[in-house]
Amino acid sequence: MKGALLRRFIVAAAATLAVLLVGGPAQAAPAPGAPGIGDPYFPDYGNGGYDVSHYDIRVRYYPDTDRLTGTTTILARATQDLNRFNLDFILPTQSVRVNGWSASFVREGDHELVVTPPRVINRNQLMTIVVQYDGIPSDYVAAGYTAWTRTDDGALAIGQPEISWWWYPSNDHPLDKATWDVSVLVPDGVEVLSNGVMPRAPRPELVGWTRWSWRSLRPGQTYMPFLAIGQYEIVQDVAPNGQQVINAYSLNLGDYADPARASIERTAEVVDWESGILGPYPFEAQGGVVVAPNTIGFALENQTRSTYAAEFFRRGSDPYVVVHENGHQWFGDSVSLENWDDIWLHEGFATYMEWLWSEYTGEGTAQEVFDFTYQFYAPTNPFWNVKPGDPGPANIFHIAVYDRGAMAIHQMRLAMGDDAFFETLRTWVASRKYGNGNIAQFQALAEQISGVDLDAVFTTWLYTAGKPALPASASASAKAAPSAAARTAAEPKSWAKLRALHDQLAASKS
Repeated sequence: MKGALLRRFIVAAAATLAVLLVGGPAQAAPAPGAPGIGDPYFPDYGNGGYDVSHYDIRVRYYPDTDRLTGTTTILARATQDLNRFNLDFILPTQSVRVNGWSASFVREGDHELVVTPPRVINRNQLMTIVVQYDGIPSDYVAAGYTAWTRTDDGALAIGQPEISWWWYPSNDHPLDKATWDVSVLVPDGVEVLSNGVMPRAPRPELVGWTRWSWRSLRPGQTYMPFLAIGQYEIVQDVAPNGQQVINAYSLNLGDYADPARASIERTAEVVDWESGILGPYPFEAQGGVVVAPNTIGFALENQTRSTYAAEFFRRGSDPYVVVHENGHQWFGDSVSLENWDDIWLHEGFATYMEWLWSEYTGEGTAQEVFDFTYQFYAPTNPFWNVKPGDPGPANIFHIAVYDRGAMAIHQMRLAMGDDAFFETLRTWVASRKYGNGNIAQFQALAEQISGVDLDAVFTTWLYTAGKPALPASASASAKAAPSAAARTAAEPKSWAKLRALHDQLAASKS
């Protein structure tokens, strides 16, 4: 018996060895994650090989020197067998650990931090990546500029499509959404604004230093987390839906202070109105931050708490910019573009919310705003050469993406009818909540709901250069006119406000 058992053991061992020698079933060898996520406009943005679920960002900021020290912990899952992966980050890095092990790292290209863990990360394995860093963000240039803004009383980390590189390492593309915690240690008497809710009140931590904490509970893009550090008045309230409202105003607003407050304090009202059109507000808090003049120059729809340049209020209050940025909470923040050539799904729809607000407040119907906008841009204006559905990487924030983009939406609405149009908006944001989408998918949904072939509308208004011709029937106000092109549209009451808003947007992108 013992001899028979021994012979069977030897045979089995030999068979196992033979399998090992010939390699067994074919398996892919561990490989580096891609240095880009595949965006057609920005091919080196984001990274392949892993998916992030959460960022824990803990930094200390020294306003007198603009120095930022930090530790960011990234929770992720490998999507392939990894022997190397990239993070998007430009600050000097002291150390990187992966699942507790010290990892080697080198900097490559414009903004790539290449990390080599000491052990292979298997597909579907959880990854805890801890990055320690120390630098002066305003000293660093990437993508041709410095997105971090140093101010007289602190700093601003606000930008699109790039900002995370200057203050926390990330997989920087809208396709990889995550939740985040932001914790910032600053000198006593300095305020810190960021996204979401405050899980705890600011509290002393070191002698002369206070820690501010913010938490975002819903997944967002990596350019959504922001910092506004400096001297701010913070105003707290409760929205009609019971959510926390936190608004903040730089103490250096000067003559902009009152019109800014008259605008931003309407945020809860605007969100309530937009919820009636688009469906329930998708996030856990509301608010806005107005920064000092001569700093960022633009407004940005930071998730839960948009940020506004003081210059939007130079002519007085401006609820339209509040409508625009909060419209992005649905179109842009909750449902985000799949690639940057889908930017129309952000800016066109936020602009169209302005037109609907104009109609709601009796300052001109959406049709009247369309008519005057169409007339405003002469056929020879290069404005018409930018295609909102594919503007090119240099033009993702061109005014045509906003204005012609909104005109495209209005033509789609006319083709579909109001019932199908508004059902499409609500269905899109509900079915893709906290996800992504592209223009083709949006068109397919609109056609499914309306039963109308929208190819001609989308091709003409989104993908064809030149000023589109309008039939007389395209305008309700053109009934007595031989053609829409021949008539003269009346200026809606909202036009001066809309033009001022979009002139500021255009100036900030130039």
